[in-house]
Amino acid sequence: MTAQSQIYSGAFADPVFGAQSVFRSLMDCFARPGIIGRLSTVAAPPAPLGEASGAVALTLCDHDTPVWLSPALSKSSAPKWIAFHTGAGVTDTKDEPRFAFFEKGAAVPGFDQFALGTQEYPDRSTTLVVEVEALEGGQPLIGRGPGIKNGIVIAPKGLPRRVPRPLGRQPGDLSARHRSRPDGARGSALPAAHHQTRAGVSACM
Repeated sequence: MTAQSQIYSGAFADPVFGAQSVFRSLMDCFARPGIIGRLSTVAAPPAPLGEASGAVALTLCDHDTPVWLSPALSKSSAPKWIAFHTGAGVTDTKDEPRFAFFEKGAAVPGFDQFALGTQEYPDRSTTLVVEVEALEGGQPLIGRGPGIKNGIVIAPKGLPRRVPRPLGRQPGDLSARHRSRPDGARGSALPAAHHQTRAGVSACM
């Protein structure tokens, strides 16, 4: 398949059903941070954008949601693929996008470089979509906050080092308002964390 043909293929076979299915999984993950959501529908975007990340883009992005892409993604067919299938434009300015995408192994800039939103307009924040190698086998982290009863331990492998570090005024904050981490290994699983979730290194091994 040529790079040009990749732009026009790889979307959901059934756009309405696919988007609804992925949206339900995403909302469930944000309501219960740290749980592993399974996507019954994935996309086939151009590499290096992962299948789950592509599904997130097809579900949440549109002409009103500018996106920011990592340098590697920007040089691929991903910008044209996202634009063709969602209508979303790509911006080079980090404080403008509603979504920022990072392929597996990509360096993640400081979260404070992206829009944090406000108490009045939390929807003006940037959601970071970060692919990881796997959702287990890494440094155990314990998450606490709304939607988490007694703390939950996750151990994503290949998580950027910046993630568990403090953000702004909230030590251990996982996100610039919202963040989801599609699994770049299998392409069909993801957890998510909102801006009130706190993460710290777990003693569990």
